[in-house]
Amino acid sequence: MSWRAGGSAARVYRPADRDDLATLLRQLPADEPVVFIGLGSNALVRDGGFRGTVILTHAAAKRPVLADGLVYAEAGVASPKVARFAAMHGLANAEFLAGIPGSIGGALAMNAGCYGSETWEIVERAETIDRRGAARVRAKAEFEIGYRHCELKGGAIGRDEWFTGAYFRLPAGDGEASRARIKELLSKRIASQPLSLPNAGSVFRNPPGDHAARLIESCGLKGLERGGARVSEKHANFIVNPKGVARASDIEWLIETVRATVRQKTGVDLHPEVRIIGEPA
Repeated sequence: MSWRAGGSAARVYRPADRDDLATLLRQLPADEPVVFIGLGSNALVRDGGFRGTVILTHAAAKRPVLADGLVYAEAGVASPKVARFAAMHGLANAEFLAGIPGSIGGALAMNAGCYGSETWEIVERAETIDRRGAARVRAKAEFEIGYRHCELKGGAIGRDEWFTGAYFRLPAGDGEASRARIKELLSKRIASQPLSLPNAGSVFRNPPGDHAARLIESCGLKGLERGGARVSEKHANFIVNPKGVARASDIEWLIETVRATVRQKTGVDLHPEVRIIGEPA
């Protein structure tokens, strides 16, 4: 995982393709806990590990493709690859994906966004698979979508049904301008975020009309440390593990302490973006 902390999974599986994934899901016991992981950039596994099956979707060789005028990407494709692919094909509005460090599956599941844009603004339809290995193509209208939130109407996504891919509708644009915009966004990201240190991106969602980083900094929490994990001095909404020695419990303690302190001092309850899974040690 991108924090370089946490426990192990009981079972880890990297499917060769969608048919292989369907076969695995059909064979798992009905009560087997399952979690899908792309680049592991938005998750924390507790020190006791995950007592179930982790399915790894990312593969470095996976690439977006053009399909009937849409850009198609499997869930394991890194989001920045979609931004670059769109720019190379003269398509606009996907540049922001270059600033999302995870994969398309995670971006769909949490409606990831940055720099004023969100994933589901450009999604035409999504592909999913369920516990029985049944594949579906679902229209955007079948989902309840909000800020850092996407839920299948009926509530199954992430529990009994998972994203396997998506089709993006993008307007024609200026490829050179798109590539320049991507470069600009990445420069901003490098300048403002502690990307050289193990981290999991933004820890908390921004509350309405404000920024989590501003609230955390206003409470004097920059530099707060436990067990090698630290609230970043560069960006207060990041927790870093500079030497790679922190335990997941140290990171979780910081998350809980920051949330409690901000709530006490400002009255704002920050909600984590990070998904915490597994068992305590």
